[in-house]
Amino acid sequence: MNNTDAPDNGDTSTAARSGTLGLRTISDREFALLQALIYREAGIHLSVAKKALLVGRLSKRLRELGIDRFNTYYERIVEDKSGAELVVLLDAITTNETSFFREPRQFEYLEQQVFPAWEAEAASGRRARHLRIWSAACSTGEEPYTIAMSLLNRFPPDSGWQIEILATDISTRVLERAVEGIWPIARAATIPEHLLKRYMLRGTGTQQGKMKAGDDVRRPLRFQRLNLNDETYPVAGPFDAIFCRNVLIYFDQDSRTRVIRRLLDVLTPGGIFFLGHAESLTGMTDRVRSLAPGIYTNSPAPRSR
Repeated sequence: MNNTDAPDNGDTSTAARSGTLGLRTISDREFALLQALIYREAGIHLSVAKKALLVGRLSKRLRELGIDRFNTYYERIVEDKSGAELVVLLDAITTNETSFFREPRQFEYLEQQVFPAWEAEAASGRRARHLRIWSAACSTGEEPYTIAMSLLNRFPPDSGWQIEILATDISTRVLERAVEGIWPIARAATIPEHLLKRYMLRGTGTQQGKMKAGDDVRRPLRFQRLNLNDETYPVAGPFDAIFCRNVLIYFDQDSRTRVIRRLLDVLTPGGIFFLGHAESLTGMTDRVRSLAPGIYTNSPAPRSR
């Protein structure tokens, strides 16, 4: 697998069906090299059915570099000691789909069940008025900004609560957009009207048709590139809640198990763990208890309702 000088005997007839936009077709061997690299570095498994997707995602980059062979591109990544081209590769192959208040029932659960529990714990002295939340695959920012709006609406700065929200993603491309905090105004359709008016700014002039996150909702947020497949995470826990939604579906079983273990290691006892609606921890760990679809706690005792 590491012998990149070996002759290329891949099945180009299969590759031809994927389409290459003017590039030399990708062979089975070249696909296998990139497939293994992506899995090793990001924990993302690309099946053979994803060959056309990989070619489509990488074609522009290869043309930019003046490269017409995927084997040559693989060698460039391996030889790049800075890791910069690996970041470009992972940016290209990751899928980023998100929206404000995505899976709204989970945010309803936060507001109706979790927030009152936190308030009761603070009132009884069982917890500090300090909340730390992690959006572990934040994409272009809609999720962490949604979390910020929800928290600030319930725990405003003058209430004595301190809020920190860490937002991470493997893709530097989407992180740049998240930090910018500017979206087409059409993205506002899923934001409740009272939160939209309070925390978002409508663009005028050259920014007509856009909206921008206001200073209040930006203040609690910190953005950072992080690869969930890394052996250790450069973040300090504990977190009161972790959102890792619609990410595990891209990992195989071993990668999912490792990621879940590392995330639970920094979740405070009694903390809340959010997955996507199509994801589940059933059979993966005995460290959590289900609260609602896609919502878990690592507390063995029932939470007060």
